[in-house]
Amino acid sequence: MALIVHKYGGTSMGSTERIRNVAKRVAKWHAAGHQVVVVPSAMAGETNRLLGLAREISAMPDGRELDMIAATGEQASSGLLALALQAEGVKARSYAGWQVPIRTDSAFTKARIADIEDARIRKDLDAGQVVIVTGFQGVDPDGNITTLGRGGSDTSAVAVAAALKADECLIYTDVDGVYTTDPRVEPNARRLSVISFEEMLEMASLGSKVLQIRSVEFAGKYHVPLRVLSSLTSPDMPLDEEMRSGTLITFEEDAQMEAAVVSGIAFTRDEAKITLLGVPDKPGIAYSILGKVADANIDVDMIVQNQSVDGTTDFSFTVHRNDFQKVVQLINQEIVPAVGAREVVPDENVAKVSIVGIGMRSHAGIASLMFKTLAEENINIQMISTSEIKTSVLIQDKYMELAVRALHKAFELEAKPA
Repeated sequence: MALIVHKYGGTSMGSTERIRNVAKRVAKWHAAGHQVVVVPSAMAGETNRLLGLAREISAMPDGRELDMIAATGEQASSGLLALALQAEGVKARSYAGWQVPIRTDSAFTKARIADIEDARIRKDLDAGQVVIVTGFQGVDPDGNITTLGRGGSDTSAVAVAAALKADECLIYTDVDGVYTTDPRVEPNARRLSVISFEEMLEMASLGSKVLQIRSVEFAGKYHVPLRVLSSLTSPDMPLDEEMRSGTLITFEEDAQMEAAVVSGIAFTRDEAKITLLGVPDKPGIAYSILGKVADANIDVDMIVQNQSVDGTTDFSFTVHRNDFQKVVQLINQEIVPAVGAREVVPDENVAKVSIVGIGMRSHAGIASLMFKTLAEENINIQMISTSEIKTSVLIQDKYMELAVRALHKAFELEAKPA
């Protein structure tokens, strides 16, 4: 039988009733002869509650102490799940990250996993136990508890699966898989049965919230097959049906069965654009602008530099909307005096819409159809960026949902590929 890692999110662990349902589901897999490791998140809202308490006491809390506090949420849910499994007659044991141990660096609140020792887990599995390992956390070289950043339980689960060479890592969440786009925007969105790591990585980076991006990177690097499926279905669902449900995230050659040129439409409202008009067009001007932005630890997404006219050019770039005010201040106070731009035009009212698909590599005219579709809806494109498997456009945010629906229809994503 297989070695399977289950990961359950905060919604799945949101109450004692839901924890009992998780225990019933895990017990079903165990009874079928599978070795099961479970990585649970804290109960829904618990991490926010704990961090909120910390910030009531200190406006700038110490990172080490924040990790000490935040880690308790996963420890509580792991212990509760162990008790629930024992109540189902299943031998189960829970471990905190430091007990495994899951070793990380010392970057408190955003640590990265260095390695995982698997001897203790394997010993318990061989003894017929279900092993529960706290998500989201580990231990640094000095013995301090660390956390991996928000959404880190997905990364924990994939890392444990990689260390154990698990047959599959199942990510149970409150949705039943990965869709061609957000069904709340396009009701005809279709659940994908399979998607490649590369496509999922693009979807996650472009705004899809189904999986944490670091977990997809980790899974692709270590070749861990992932499956996203719902924890809100009945735990009594037949096992063979559950094993085929949701969306399998796998290697490109296996994902070809979907055979779609475009697999999905991603979007994000979190963009903001800054344009510098009348910038001197000379070598090093891009570095003069973006170097200072990078020094301020601000990520830049899309970049466009226009043609030189009379020795000047216009330079536009986008940042996350949370960094918008900080960037505008930096531009006005430091960059404009240094480079001599004529005018700064900030714009928060933008959104990014992207088409994603590995089939784009071998099909011509995909971007052309995207641009034609948007033109027919009278939607102006402000910026464009591309890669082998995606094309992204920046548009006014009031047209975002219209653009998503129009593109979904134009690429016939509501129809299941033959």
